[in-house]
Amino acid sequence: MAIVEKEPELAMHQTGHNSGVVHAGIYYKPGSLKAKLCVEGLQLIYKYCDEKQIPYKKVGKLIVATNNTELTNLLELYERGQKNNVKDLELIDGDKIKMYEPNCKGIKALLSPHTGITDFKVICNSYARDFQSLGGEIIYNFNVNGFSEASDADYPVRVQSQRKETVLAKYVLTCGGLYSDVLAELSGCSKSPRIVPFRGEYLLLKEDKQHLVKGNIYPVPDPRFPFLGVHFTPRMDGNVWLGPNAVLAFKREGYTWLQINLWELWDAVKFSGFRKLASKYVIPGGEEILRSFFLSLQVRNLQKFVPHLTRSDVTRGPAGVRAQALDENGNLVDDFVFDMGDVKLGKRILHCRNVPSPGATSSQAIAKMIADKLEEEFKLS
Repeated sequence: MAIVEKEPELAMHQTGHNSGVVHAGIYYKPGSLKAKLCVEGLQLIYKYCDEKQIPYKKVGKLIVATNNTELTNLLELYERGQKNNVKDLELIDGDKIKMYEPNCKGIKALLSPHTGITDFKVICNSYARDFQSLGGEIIYNFNVNGFSEASDADYPVRVQSQRKETVLAKYVLTCGGLYSDVLAELSGCSKSPRIVPFRGEYLLLKEDKQHLVKGNIYPVPDPRFPFLGVHFTPRMDGNVWLGPNAVLAFKREGYTWLQINLWELWDAVKFSGFRKLASKYVIPGGEEILRSFFLSLQVRNLQKFVPHLTRSDVTRGPAGVRAQALDENGNLVDDFVFDMGDVKLGKRILHCRNVPSPGATSSQAIAKMIADKLEEEFKLS
């Protein structure tokens, strides 16, 4: 068995740029893969961290309602969490919020005590060591740009890199992150869903202000909009991330405004799904761009939850790029998507086509599900 990785090391993109939150499974549609695998994955990831002595903290999460409209949505979110079998969820009143977050303001909150934080890059590298200890090989700097049929009966799939290197395989599993749709198309899969890259830019709480936040503080998601909204996220290194916003990245792996790939940008903009999405969110989209340039606007959003926060308390922080899957009608694909092509070659290649958050939390549960699917699809014993 072998893993081919396009970068010189693992976890340089999706895994290495995520928030580090171990999610409990509250937000996801009951019965969905996200709901099932996140709830299962949370338990597995904590167990794995204990076994491998990987640090984590169960800092908890408060989802805070600041007005009556949000309160209605919060109650619906609580019901959803109950249906998803999220453990120990509790609705708490505004005065009790102070017991968990002394500097946070709200009229009611949903407490998720098992939500935690860890470093998923550390976990990813631990997975790699596990893989190698079982005899697996990792080939770095192998940027896949094609699949074709090979004449070898035992290894009929040829995987080719941009540097004309080849690996022969019996079966292939891809997990391409921001390029997952590109890899899927190479083996004859449908063009839909398409990946459109949205950059999320965080602020950092200055060190002398980190006491303002103890755990994860999240807003109540507005069902009219596609993203969760800005939140407070403590990190394992002691930092506190605030945000993110959501703006179109001008390159699939574009972590700043200055990182531009004209072909990838044009590919995103000409996609009908993106244009339909953008037309639905012209004003919110413009506000997200303004928050990218004017930090005071981002801080104003955050002050709804921590009123003592000021512009002078924050600096610019890191960014990540969300691999957002869209359909042709501009709808965000809500659930995990796994795909195979219809042609002979494609039937030997399984693609992890849409695995956004809570993909990291769910990683071990996803792995178990994929192992079962591989046995079924590829007739493995």
